[in-house]
Amino acid sequence: MNANDRAITGFAMAGHGMVHVFELSIPILMTVWLVEFPVTAATLGAIVGVGYGLFGLGALPGGVLVDRVGGRTMIVACLFGMGGSFLALAVVPGVAGIAVGLALWGLTASVYHPAGLSLISNGVEERGRAFAYHGMAANVGTAAGPFATALLLVAFDWQTAAMALALPALATALVGLNVEFDETAAVDVAADGGDAPSADVDSLGEFVSASRGLFTVGFLTVLALVLFNGLYYRGMLTFLPDLLGEFLDPLVGTTSGAGIGLFADGAFAREFDLSQYLYAGLLAVGIGGQYVGGRLTEALDPEQGLAVMLTALVAIGLLFVPAAETLPTLLAVSVALGFALFAMQPLSQATVAKYSPAEHRGLSFGYTYLAIFGLGAIGASTTGAALTYATPAVAFLSLAGFATVALVLALSLLRWDSRASSSTE
Repeated sequence: MNANDRAITGFAMAGHGMVHVFELSIPILMTVWLVEFPVTAATLGAIVGVGYGLFGLGALPGGVLVDRVGGRTMIVACLFGMGGSFLALAVVPGVAGIAVGLALWGLTASVYHPAGLSLISNGVEERGRAFAYHGMAANVGTAAGPFATALLLVAFDWQTAAMALALPALATALVGLNVEFDETAAVDVAADGGDAPSADVDSLGEFVSASRGLFTVGFLTVLALVLFNGLYYRGMLTFLPDLLGEFLDPLVGTTSGAGIGLFADGAFAREFDLSQYLYAGLLAVGIGGQYVGGRLTEALDPEQGLAVMLTALVAIGLLFVPAAETLPTLLAVSVALGFALFAMQPLSQATVAKYSPAEHRGLSFGYTYLAIFGLGAIGASTTGAALTYATPAVAFLSLAGFATVALVLALSLLRWDSRASSSTE
C-alpha cells in the first residue's frame, strides 16, 4: 500500500470499528437500564429497535449525501454525531433520554457504511486488502464494544461509561479533519469496476431506474434472505447479555463476581458480571467466523455456504435453551453462535454481489444494509415481546423461525442457480 492507501484505510478502519463499538455496547448498557428504570423488556426493546432501525434506514439517503459531499466529510460527521449522541444519552434523564440518545446514534451512524465503502473504493488502489482490513476492524469493534463497556461499568455508573465511550469517536473525528489523503486517487485505477460499491445515482429518476433494474427475482430473494438473517442477528444479540446472566446464575451461583477470587466481595464483585464477558468472548469468536466465511466464498458457491451456516443458526436457536442447563454445553453453543453468526457476513456480501450488476453494486449494498440493520431491527422488538409475555424458549424458537425462512430462501437460490447453470450448458 502507498501512503494514501494507508491513510484512508487507517481512517476508515477507525471509523468502522467505532460504529460497531457503539452498536454492541448498547446491549450491555441495556442490562443496567432494565434494572435501573421501571421499563419492561418489550418497551426497552422497542426503544432500542428505533435506534437500530434508523441505523439501517439512513443507509440509502446517507449514500446520496456521500455522493454530494464526499466520504471523509460524512465519516467525520458520523463520528461527531455518534459521540454527541452518547453524551446526550448520559445527560438527558430517564427513559426519554435513552430514546433520544439512541435515535440520534442510529441516525448519525447510518451514514458510515456507504461513506466508508465509497471512500475506500474511490481512494484506495489496493482495494482488496483495504476491504479486508476494514472488515477486521468491524469485528474488533464488535468484540471490544461490550468488553470495554463491561469494564467501564465495573468502576463507573452507566452515564460515565457512556461519556467515556464518546471520547474516542470525537478524537477520531478530529484526526479525520486533519489527516491528509486524496479520496479520489483510485478512480482511474479502478477501471474494471471490481466488487467495491460504486456511486453512480445522481438524481431521483436515476435512483428509480437503477432500482427497477436491480430488482430481479434473484436479487429480491437475496434481499429477503438477508432481512430474515438481520432479524435473527438483531434479535439474538440485543438481549443475549441479559439472557446469559439468567442462564449462568443457577450454574455458577451468581454471575456477579462469581469465581473471581480476590473480587468475590465488594463493589467490584457487584459490578463484575460474567455474562457480559461471555458475551464479549462470543463476539470475539466471530473474528474466526468472518475469516472462515470469507474462505468459504472462495471454495463454494456463496449460496452453499449460506445454507450451511443458516442450518447451524437454526440448530443453535432450537438448542440454546436446552444447552444452557450445563456450563460446558452453554459455552459450546455460545461459541457456535458467535462463529456461525459472523461467518454469515462475507457469505451474504458475496451473494449480494453475485445477484447484482457491477454498475449498481453500491445501490445493492445500500438496500442490503437497509434490510439487515433497518428492517432487521424489528428483531429486537419481537424478541423483547417474547421475553416479556412468554419465555426465553419461545424467544429462541422465534429466532430459529427467522433462520429457517432464510434457509428456505438460500435453498431456493441454490435450486434457481442450478437450473440457470443447466440451461446454459
